[in-house]
Amino acid sequence: MTTKEWTPQRTAALIALWEEGLTTSVMGQRLGVTKNAVVGKVHRLGLPKRASSPRAKPPVEEKRNTVKLAALTASMCCWPDGEPGTDDFHFCGEPVARERPYCAAHCARAYVKSSKDRKPSVAA
Repeated sequence: MTTKEWTPQRTAALIALWEEGLTTSVMGQRLGVTKNAVVGKVHRLGLPKRASSPRAKPPVEEKRNTVKLAALTASMCCWPDGEPGTDDFHFCGEPVARERPYCAAHCARAYVKSSKDRKPSVAA
């Protein structure tokens, strides 16, 4: 992309795209400039930061059976959730799968067969 001048019309278009909440990459494509050019101009204009970035983590769904370590029993899923040492750290607490320490959903994540354990596919 070539260097382009920030005319009042292009600056107005940038502000409108910013307010729409588009990513800086998409804004750059639409304006014919690089993402970094968009970021620099937004910074120089002092545009307000957005409430959430496009790469922000999705809101965490609150599970109904979340439990703290002191309340955890052998029949509860002990899948950890959150950052250890923080107030929101807890365990899943759902009923465990038979002879496993986790619930069915967390067993599916924890016990994954490696590719060498799988049967080779037959070429047609």
